[in-house]
Formats: sequence, structure tokens, C-alpha cells
Amino acid sequence: MLREDYSSLNLCIRQVRSMLILERTFMMKRKEVQIVSRSKNYEDKTTELIMPIVERMGFELVDVEFVKEGSTWYLRAYIDKEGGISVNDCEAVAREMNEILDREDYIEESYIFEVSSPGLGRPLKKEKDYVRNLNKMVEIRTYRMIERRKEFSGILKAYDKDTVSIVEDNNEIIFNKSDIALIREYIDF
Repeated sequence: MLREDYSSLNLCIRQVRSMLILERTFMMKRKEVQIVSRSKNYEDKTTELIMPIVERMGFELVDVEFVKEGSTWYLRAYIDKEGGISVNDCEAVAREMNEILDREDYIEESYIFEVSSPGLGRPLKKEKDYVRNLNKMVEIRTYRMIERRKEFSGILKAYDKDTVSIVEDNNEIIFNKSDIALIREYIDF
């Protein structure tokens, strides 16, 4: 009888441990969703506030991100213009935007605000990025193996909300956007 009680107790302990692990996993997932949601809200609000500044100066807002690197949060705005962005351009946007950020004070965490150019290897994210790169060489990296590889380069021929089509060595390859980890303009060094 004692052995059966011991077995029942062990079973009960294992079930409680499993429930605690599930609870902890659920809480961690919920926290991740809250952080992603909060980051998205910060990015959207920043986009709304910075757009008039960027447009007035004749620049393009490429992207806004709120990310944690190590223990520090960064709010970054990437801007561009025909011929490229200078340090002075970034400084002018940052100076005006810093005043707005101080006044609006909508970000709970302490953070560092940065304005920079998107750089050469910037990913294609928005419709205008795809339009700008139509009939140009692009590089694609996929999450999973496609035709026994994960890296492709070719001429961007078409895209829609779900797919991207390139021509590589006279062969058309169509990718689901959900399979694409990275797509950017091809840079030949």
C-alpha cells in the first residue's frame, strides 16, 4: 500500500511540475507578445510623428524600429534620399524629432534614439522597395531549403502580397514571401 501511495504522489508531483512549466511558458509567451505589441505601437507612433519632418526635408522614411540590444533599448529611424543621406541630414532629423519625443513622452522604457541611413544591404520591406528594385539583381535567403539550397540571386521580375519572382540563370523561381528570411538588392564587391 505504501508503494502505491508513493507512486501516486510521484505522479501528482510530475503533473504539478508539468502544469508549472506550462504556466511559465504561457507567461513568457504572453510577455513576448506584449513586448512585440508595445514595440509595434512605439514604431507606429514614431512613424506618425517623424513623417512630417522627413517629408518636409525631402527625405524618405525607410523604416522605424524599437529593439533591445543587450540591456539597452534603441528607437531607430532609417532615412534615405536620392544620392544618399549625410551625417548632417541625420542630425537635422534627430534634432527636430528629439524635441517631439521629449514633449510626447510615449515610450515607457529608457532608450537611445538614432537616425541613420539604411545602408547598402537594406532589406526590401515595403512596396516602394520592390518597385525600386524591379528588373535589378536581388539576393534572397530563405528559412527552409528550396531546390536543395537557401541562398539565391537573380533579377527581380515580379512580386505581389504573397510571392516574389526572380530569374536566375534563365530560370524563373517563385518564392512565397513567408519562406523569405531576407531579400535585398544584390551587392557585388
